Amino acid sequence: MELTVSGKKQKVDVSESVFNRDYSEALVHQVVTAYLATGRAGTKAQKNRSAVSGGGSKPWKQKGTGRARAGTIRSPIWVGGGKTFAASPRDFSQKVNTKMYRAAMKTILSELNRNERLVVVDSLDTANGKTKEAIELLAKHKADKALLVDVTPSDNLVRSTNNLPHVYVINALGIDPVSLVAADKVLMTVDAIKQIEEWLA
Repeated sequence: MELTVSGKKQKVDVSESVFNRDYSEALVHQVVTAYLATGRAGTKAQKNRSAVSGGGSKPWKQKGTGRARAGTIRSPIWVGGGKTFAASPRDFSQKVNTKMYRAAMKTILSELNRNERLVVVDSLDTANGKTKEAIELLAKHKADKALLVDVTPSDNLVRSTNNLPHVYVINALGIDPVSLVAADKVLMTVDAIKQIEEWLA
């Protein structure tokens, strides 16, 4: 199949398996959910009675004091004691094998192409790294919430988009399912398209 380069008569030959794959909502949902879950810190932690410092010796003898038996001052019922059911660090990551991940990426790219949210451009470079230039580039393609993808994004492109909310610049091999799904428009250079196709082939 062919993708038309925006603003030019040029067309780019691409693989149908990458850019014209049937949509699988279940697959995309699973991969996006797993990707988001992997980013969760899972660092919540509390101390149980064995982790709280102190309390090594018995606070008073077992019998004869008239008080309740106590083995440690770090018991959960004491002030300053450990937590009864202490939360521990947790790994939220979900297993997604390489074959599934690549299939999901192909599905997302194909759906973007079908919905005309994938725009192929000859170049994304801005001449002077001015925000005005990036605004003009985005306005040309009617893209407000956009993802700009190039093999190696130029410093000028990065500089010109720094002050634009909801506009992100990324290299071709750094794309991820969440960024692709979230963008209203994905602008990719011809070289980026070729590199992504080679990666997913």
